[in-house]
Amino acid sequence: MEPSMDIQRFETGPRMSRAVIHNNTVYLCGQVAADASADMAEQTRTTLAKVDALLASVGTDKSRMLSVTIYVSTMALFQEMNAVWDAWAPEGAAPARACVEAKMARPELLVEVSVIAAV
Repeated sequence: MEPSMDIQRFETGPRMSRAVIHNNTVYLCGQVAADASADMAEQTRTTLAKVDALLASVGTDKSRMLSVTIYVSTMALFQEMNAVWDAWAPEGAAPARACVEAKMARPELLVEVSVIAAV
């Protein structure tokens, strides 16, 4: 079966695509900090900067986010993450959001963010 022409994949590798667009909706793969040795606030800042850049690369921005799932390594760091999130999230355009504690792919990672947005 031929892949649907209305699906666009960006930066596709053998395991995943960094972004997929279908029906004017973009799905981002989970974003994590470049520097996993940083604290929660810095990991969150750099992760959200990566979200901004990836959204821009597909022609949208954070004001068009529909849903966000945030994974944190421990809820003990929830307030640190939230302080950065609150400063970053677009006022009046907050997405539906879930935040869960999860075991990360690498133990030094403290936060991962997955986004669905309108294009």
